[in-house]
Amino acid sequence: MTEQGINHNQVEVAGRIQSEFQFSHEIFGEGFYTVKLLVNRLSEATDEIPLLISERLMDVTKDYRGRLVRACGQFRSYNKHEENRNHLVLSVFVRDIEFLESLDDVKPNHIVLDGFICKQPVYRMTPLGREICDILLAVNRSYGKSDYIPCICWGRNARFAGNLEIGSRIELIGRIQSREYQKRISENEIVKRTAYEVSVNKLEIHEKDA
Repeated sequence: MTEQGINHNQVEVAGRIQSEFQFSHEIFGEGFYTVKLLVNRLSEATDEIPLLISERLMDVTKDYRGRLVRACGQFRSYNKHEENRNHLVLSVFVRDIEFLESLDDVKPNHIVLDGFICKQPVYRMTPLGREICDILLAVNRSYGKSDYIPCICWGRNARFAGNLEIGSRIELIGRIQSREYQKRISENEIVKRTAYEVSVNKLEIHEKDA
């Protein structure tokens, strides 16, 4: 991957490992595994963020539950086909990971993205009058690939994002958050699922080249 591709998508998360490794997929003989990381917010709430880790980066046969780690990499997406439709799956693709003794002096949840609006932004108001805008950001990777990242803006950022057009290039800074929801599978079956998105703290648009 080019350095430019890396700079378009940078993530740093730190927290406590919550699960054992689960096999995800294999590419050219290299196995990749997922593990859940519990990350604290400034409030007492937490986010459970999935990490995607190569077996060449960690010993995936060990159980690290309860250990503190800091992971750096990229927030990536892929489409998983299930129930006759595509489901967007998101995880932090880990490039570097280290064990920690404490979470002091580390960024628990920080992401920087540079990409293009690829779906019409959806601006709305909550029942309590809070302004929200949902955007879908396409972030370029190398080899002609892109990651599609759902983002949510608040307040004045929401008003600004609501006026953006498809194709607008923006930079943003925020954090990854998890959100549980219920999905109806059939008339008698409802399952609990987790959605992931970027909560935007700062947002700015790239001016078009003259």
